[in-house]
Amino acid sequence: MKRYHPVLVALHWLLALLIILALVAGNVLLDAVPNSDPNKIQSLQNHMVLGITIGVLLVIRLVTRLATDKPPHADTGNALLNLAGQVAHWGLYLLAFLMVGSGLGIALSAGLPAIISGNGTLPADFSHLAPRAAHGIISKLLMLLIAAHVAGWAYHAVFVKDRLLSRMWFGKRS
Repeated sequence: MKRYHPVLVALHWLLALLIILALVAGNVLLDAVPNSDPNKIQSLQNHMVLGITIGVLLVIRLVTRLATDKPPHADTGNALLNLAGQVAHWGLYLLAFLMVGSGLGIALSAGLPAIISGNGTLPADFSHLAPRAAHGIISKLLMLLIAAHVAGWAYHAVFVKDRLLSRMWFGKRS
């Protein structure tokens, strides 16, 4: 088998797009708008919907990955790099799930479901919430691991020249 299941491929690229969008929205857009701005509630609501969507799609992707045949692990010719690649892939799942969990923790701790429905006001900031600190740290770690993931792909493309990316694209699986 040369390629991943088409559902995994579709979810990989959709999740990549959504996670990058959520990271940019959270680290650039939401951080730039004070909680006193009336538009912040709509932005938070959009970010929460995006996060929940990512969480649901992650569960579907993980179940699909565990239930379907997949190509053998990529081989760089170096046992340590091979292990790092496998750890990085599971790390992406872990950090993405932790982002969703810490985001839900922020929402519940701050009372965001009620605030978004019009029954309350936003606190001056969220910095006093433990899940907020975790969310910020995890987002930085996730960005670093995504950069390492892209660097790993580039290493395979430039040095190993094994057309690794074709495994995560649509086409004949055999």
